[in-house]
Amino acid sequence: MTAALADHHPGAVVGGVTLLTRDDGTNRRARFALTYTTGSGPERVFLKAEGEHREVHSRNGNLFNESDLYDSHVPLPLDHPLVYKVITDRPRLDYVIVMEDVTARGAAPRNATRPLTVDQVANGLRGLARLHSRYWGFPPDPRLDWVKTWAPTEGFQSGLRAHTPKGLARGAAHVPSEVAAHGAEGIVDLWADFVSTLHREPTTLLHADAHIGNTYVLPDDDVGFLDWQVVRRGNWSQDVGYFLIGALTTEDRRRHESDLLADYRTALDVETRPSADDARLRYRASAAYGLAIWLSTLGTDGYQPHEISLPLAERYATAFVDLNTETALKDLQRQI
Repeated sequence: MTAALADHHPGAVVGGVTLLTRDDGTNRRARFALTYTTGSGPERVFLKAEGEHREVHSRNGNLFNESDLYDSHVPLPLDHPLVYKVITDRPRLDYVIVMEDVTARGAAPRNATRPLTVDQVANGLRGLARLHSRYWGFPPDPRLDWVKTWAPTEGFQSGLRAHTPKGLARGAAHVPSEVAAHGAEGIVDLWADFVSTLHREPTTLLHADAHIGNTYVLPDDDVGFLDWQVVRRGNWSQDVGYFLIGALTTEDRRRHESDLLADYRTALDVETRPSADDARLRYRASAAYGLAIWLSTLGTDGYQPHEISLPLAERYATAFVDLNTETALKDLQRQI
């Protein structure tokens, strides 16, 4: 720990390390309390390492994304945990990240059972707009040469196709009949259709997994983003739609999505913003992404508790119908 903190807290010598919490699953996570014999540093740190699904993450192209992103030291102009040290072990498909425990700043991690308010989502969208503006057009930066462009790869699709049938069966009572009529294969096909549009300009650096379970709310209602393991190059709409639809109740989303989308466009600091019509079309199409992801997750045992997966699958499925996502996808593909 002394070595891990040295860059940010030179002269600090850790004298005691106490394990506070530990969670081994999709990733390994632990929180430690620290005491010091010399100097000072954080009272607590949070550690994250790869878990039992390392082969799946490797196949999906996600395994080292977060560790490589933090190790690149590129600016991320939205709230995220401060990282003290990254160690990557590629031969063993493993890494460890020593980072800030954001709860020490009063941050409250959120999940589907605790939706965000409209104002909190607006703050999160402004953060995403700052990130997207910083990397709009994905300007050449050798530190980010490794970032993959979104594509509906066979590796990603194979997991979705394996688990979506069971997820659709489990969520049958909560999914509109218009969605169920597509069947599991059709739902994954629609996911692939949407993802196949994300390489088109304008592209930017995406968090790419900006669902509510990867967020936290600060005391001033700002929203930060955790877990950058899926980071991609792609169109802004994937981050915006995935975050907005999943983070709000369906009622709040229906009432406020147009204003929130307009707020995001206004917050973009770029030479040419997406037009209102183009933004609306891409947003409507984006529901296909979260629908397949969370029906697939609902079809697993161990990735996320069903009480988390089910309301998210329901939110994206309802938005899929409300926004006429299938038609939006066809219109978007015709444009491209």
